[in-house]
Amino acid sequence: MTASAVPATTVADRARRRIARRLLPYLFVLYVVAYLDRVNVGYAALQMTRDLRFGPEVYGFGAGIFFIGYFLLEIPGSILVERWSARKWIARIMLTWGAVAVCTAFVQTAHQFYWVRFVLGLAEAGFFPGMVVYLSHWFRAQDRARALAAFIAAQPISNIIGSPLSGWLLGIHWHGWAGWRWLFVIEGIPAVILGVVTIFYLTDRPHQARWLPEDERAWLAGELDVERCAKPAHLAHSWRALLQRDVVQVTAAYFLVVCGGYAFNFWMPTVIKGISGSSDLLVTTLTAIPYCVGLIAGLLLGWTSDRTGERRFHAAGGMLLIGVGLAAVVQFQNSTALALAGFCVTAAGIYGYQPAMWSVATRTLSGTGAAASIGLINSVGNLGGFVGPYVLGYLTKKTHSFSAGVFALAVAAFVAAALVAQLPAARHAPTTPEEAS
Repeated sequence: MTASAVPATTVADRARRRIARRLLPYLFVLYVVAYLDRVNVGYAALQMTRDLRFGPEVYGFGAGIFFIGYFLLEIPGSILVERWSARKWIARIMLTWGAVAVCTAFVQTAHQFYWVRFVLGLAEAGFFPGMVVYLSHWFRAQDRARALAAFIAAQPISNIIGSPLSGWLLGIHWHGWAGWRWLFVIEGIPAVILGVVTIFYLTDRPHQARWLPEDERAWLAGELDVERCAKPAHLAHSWRALLQRDVVQVTAAYFLVVCGGYAFNFWMPTVIKGISGSSDLLVTTLTAIPYCVGLIAGLLLGWTSDRTGERRFHAAGGMLLIGVGLAAVVQFQNSTALALAGFCVTAAGIYGYQPAMWSVATRTLSGTGAAASIGLINSVGNLGGFVGPYVLGYLTKKTHSFSAGVFALAVAAFVAAALVAQLPAARHAPTTPEEAS
């Protein structure tokens, strides 16, 4: 190693550590709050469906209609993060979704439930794809899967925290209000508070970061410029980016796998309650176990994907685990322990495939083209969040069993894995052992 190479390496290491420490913990907290407000309806359903006399099809439709509103604003939201301001758009999202989440506590009828879930989807649209775009402004391609894994870890963590918290909230009865109503109020308020903090804490681009020393800003800008110049220039500002093979296949696969993922989140407490007959507090405690497994799987697969430079089989393997886990739930539905083990495998797949898949989605595109493509993948894919819970609720009502719906979602996950496995085998330079540590 030459003497001139030493300072560059030192600057790179310092910059990567400083950026990770500054951004990832805060973005992680934002996503914990966001994801909890999205899926806490699954815990509330243990009481809400009984109190409001909602059947499985009403609950399934209401839980899933969130994603119709979500779909409508995903692409515009992603582009605003790229071309306007990430911190302002993310702050707007958090303020509005927090307010709407609190309003869910006042629902009395099925139509009110549908409307508040639909508006919650509109309010949150653009958050996740905007974060994927935002992280691409701060992390190189070879560091991105681990950064995404640290961010996506908020999904299982929100449920690990949310499961016992929601179980406790379901047991309270303050001022004549049922526990499920207090659940929405107490879990919605933090989003409003953090929305205000975001305006002052986040920085849109590296060149605006006063907290980053000048030599580290210059290093990061140079690295990202090299990466951007290596991508097809004609797709950086073009809607043709949406028709690229990677984008189309990842969108289709994401739709199929999300069908099972959100059915898992929304219905797992109800399924475990039906199998075990346990109390609400014990059920919500048991549902935290699969999310612990998912957290470990997500961090591990994100690390190995960056360490080896391999993306598609990491993503496809996670999707395959989802199908295997859901099939196991059907097979062992008479045993609480074995069904819970099936949910653990499912969770490992749900949180394990995402870091590599989103790295695939950003590997060939940049600029507005990348932002629009990420928005498309997430918006169309998350329509599976409407289809999956609704299909499961509908088939449960028709067959008086969860088996048919869960098995259909397992098959969808297998097809998704096949689609991702057929993507071109593009690789990037793997990280060195020193970088990986």
